Amino acid sequence: MNTTQSTQQSTPQTPRAPAVWPTLSAHDAPALIDFLVNTVGFLRTAVYEDGDRVAHAQLDWPEGGAIMLGSEKPDAAEGDWSLKPGTFGCYVVTAHVDELYARLVDAGVKIFREIADQPYGSREFAIADPEGNLWSFGTYAGEPRPTS
Repeated sequence: MNTTQSTQQSTPQTPRAPAVWPTLSAHDAPALIDFLVNTVGFLRTAVYEDGDRVAHAQLDWPEGGAIMLGSEKPDAAEGDWSLKPGTFGCYVVTAHVDELYARLVDAGVKIFREIADQPYGSREFAIADPEGNLWSFGTYAGEPRPTS
């Protein structure tokens, strides 16, 4: 048995539960990935390249959830999955909203909406990424699911 097989067999894998995967496209996917990982705090889970394009990337949020993104396909045929860059918006739940806000302000990130307490109990703020997408970060984790 080689070491690769041994490592794969001994590395525990956590299966993913069914989820909703927000997706977006970027003019400069590698730069957006770097921003989201190095500045915002997403985890670079997988990046698959096709030449100078990002065919698919998965970035996980450390507190749960994930997004997928790739390079824009300006010549995409009808029926191809391709979204216009800069048109994405996402709400990301975090228990560390004040710390994240301070870190992003210190990094010079464009604040779209200042941090504030909301009437529904959340504390949140929003940023614009370098592509123009909007990201809201807050403590609101959603309402409990009905039991019946």
